[in-house]
Amino acid sequence: MADNTDPRAEYKDFYTEDLNLTDSTKNVLINYSKIPADKLERHVKQIREKAWAIHPYPCIGMFRFIQLAIGQHALYKKEILPRMLTGQQNYLDLGCAFAQDVRRLVADGVPSDHCYGSDLRLDFLELGYELFNDRGSLKSRFIEADIFDADSPLKELYGTIDIMDASSFFHLFSYDEQKAVARSTIKLLRPQKDSLVVGRQVGVDEPGDYTRRLGTGSMYRHNIDSWRKMWDEVGGEVGVKFHIDGVLREVDLSSRKHVPSGPRTGKMMEFSVRRLG
Repeated sequence: MADNTDPRAEYKDFYTEDLNLTDSTKNVLINYSKIPADKLERHVKQIREKAWAIHPYPCIGMFRFIQLAIGQHALYKKEILPRMLTGQQNYLDLGCAFAQDVRRLVADGVPSDHCYGSDLRLDFLELGYELFNDRGSLKSRFIEADIFDADSPLKELYGTIDIMDASSFFHLFSYDEQKAVARSTIKLLRPQKDSLVVGRQVGVDEPGDYTRRLGTGSMYRHNIDSWRKMWDEVGGEVGVKFHIDGVLREVDLSSRKHVPSGPRTGKMMEFSVRRLG
């Protein structure tokens, strides 16, 4: 019988020893972090063990934190990176964890003092410095804040963010909570054309409430149409129009032990929310 006093027992099915570093991630760790190529796997796994002891999240157990997802977004090379390389725009990683996506940008030449990260708790911040070996060089600011708290330190950034990364964030909440998050992101964005919210999250063909894995409440999951509808609702409330773009992609789940008798594929939704004026 599982030991229910240990959260790692509940999430053990998400834990894997299989580490497949992409060439892009290897490039960052070798050339930016100066980790020797023959020590990459050991280095990442050591950090993962420390993180797993703090919070055994699925993204930790499956090494998803090392994917540097912002670099895989459809807009990264043609818009996000060029805009950030000007040194005139600000980036915020909402729910930053290790701030791995900040490192993707900085490794690609973006001034680190124009990159921000925020999370409810900065439990993984020190591990981020250790993972990327940049404690003495990174000038990015990290803010511990609750997105639902109107008086949180995020107020200092209101109206200053040009590009916000909200990957794996909105899908944690109910529909009404997601609308509240959207209102907060609008306050953070610079109030001008082409301010962007980008990211990826779990998607579905049929939008609706889905029970959390451990039975503690529900989350609302979107397809592109329902995502667009939600932003249209929020935009109508605050008098701002947005252009919503995105795509649903299949994700192979065959290697995940927690779905032994379920579907072998899932959906991931990549999105962009662009302010029109």
